Amino acid sequence: MADNNSKAAQYWSTNLRLILGSLVVWAFVSYGCGILFRPLLSGISVGGADLGFWFAQQGAILSFIGIIFFYAWRMNKLDKEMGLEE
Repeated sequence: MADNNSKAAQYWSTNLRLILGSLVVWAFVSYGCGILFRPLLSGISVGGADLGFWFAQQGAILSFIGIIFFYAWRMNKLDKEMGLEE
C-alpha cells in the first residue's frame, strides 16, 4: 500500500512538473514573444511581417499545438514507466 502511495505521488509530481513547464513555455511564446518582446523582435522579418507579429498571430498557435503533442507523448511515456498504459 505504501509503495502504491509513493508511486502515485511520484506520478503526480512528474505530471505537475510537466504541466508547469508547458505553461511556462506557452506563456513565454504567447505573452513574451507576442507582446512583451515584440519591439525587440520587430527587426526580424518572417513572411513579410515582423517576428513579434508572427508570434502573436501564428507562432503562439503552432507552439500550443506542439505543446499538446509533446504533453501527450510525454504522458504516454510516463504511463508506461509507471505501468499504467492502456
